[in-house]
Amino acid sequence: MSPIRRVRPASVRPLTHQPGDNLRGATIMTLCMVAFGLNDTVMKFVAQNLPLYQAVTLRGLFVMIAIAAVSPRLGGLHLRIPRDARRPMIWRSIGEIASTLLFLNALQHMAMGNLSAIMQALPLVVMVAAALFFGETLGWRRVGAVVAGFLGVLLILRPGGDVFDVWAIVAVAAMGMVALRDLATRSFGGNITSATIAFYAAAAVTLVGLVISLVQGWVMPSLSQVLLLLMGSAFLTVGYVSAVASMRVGEMSYVAPFRYTSLLVAIAMGLIVFGEWPDLWTLAGSALVVAAGIYTIWREAQLGKTR
Repeated sequence: MSPIRRVRPASVRPLTHQPGDNLRGATIMTLCMVAFGLNDTVMKFVAQNLPLYQAVTLRGLFVMIAIAAVSPRLGGLHLRIPRDARRPMIWRSIGEIASTLLFLNALQHMAMGNLSAIMQALPLVVMVAAALFFGETLGWRRVGAVVAGFLGVLLILRPGGDVFDVWAIVAVAAMGMVALRDLATRSFGGNITSATIAFYAAAAVTLVGLVISLVQGWVMPSLSQVLLLLMGSAFLTVGYVSAVASMRVGEMSYVAPFRYTSLLVAIAMGLIVFGEWPDLWTLAGSALVVAAGIYTIWREAQLGKTR
């Protein structure tokens, strides 16, 4: 009997890449992380005086308009979803909605650097999820890196300390939902455009935000708040589109490490705008998480060469 060979699902097998794809993918990923970080800064600032879900709804409407406007340059916007993309779209929308609402609620109550540091464990979570749901094999080295990364998260959270509260748990839950979103994104084929995926993500979040905002209540926003939300919408539009594109351009082992630029952006914005500075425990835990993540990415690249 021939040995059983584990084969990746077609949706997550490596694609054939062209020269320059890795550099483009890394640039897109960096742009994505900077855009999301600036959007987070705007939302944390605006939500100090404007109901959160009203801000989410207004921002979402602006984002939908922006995506529709730039969609011709991104392959077009097609509201009809191909049959094979419907299930991934449902799962991605669930992940997008849950991660956005959980993240923004945590953002209101946590320092940006602390929250971003927790989110840096995302590649490790995605790797474990790929092993559980896609049958990818994890060797002892990558398992060790996952353990080290989660120890780094514990250093950041410090259960029993002042930092560990319900919002820290919410942040961890948000990370899990982003992992669901990213795994669903990898399941799309080439027959659905990045603009379409991004538009449906924005629409789903906006709809849920609108429903909750009707319960939370609305207030008349000031001109400065509207302008800030427009700015945040521009950042989020760039983030949405580049988040999808970064998963589809270049080798993941090369592109993924640039995700960690988000931590630098969060620390810088937290310090400049809100006067927040992570303590030594958070910095140490962040370093451990980032090191574990980069190692697993490097290890995956080595295994890819072997395959």
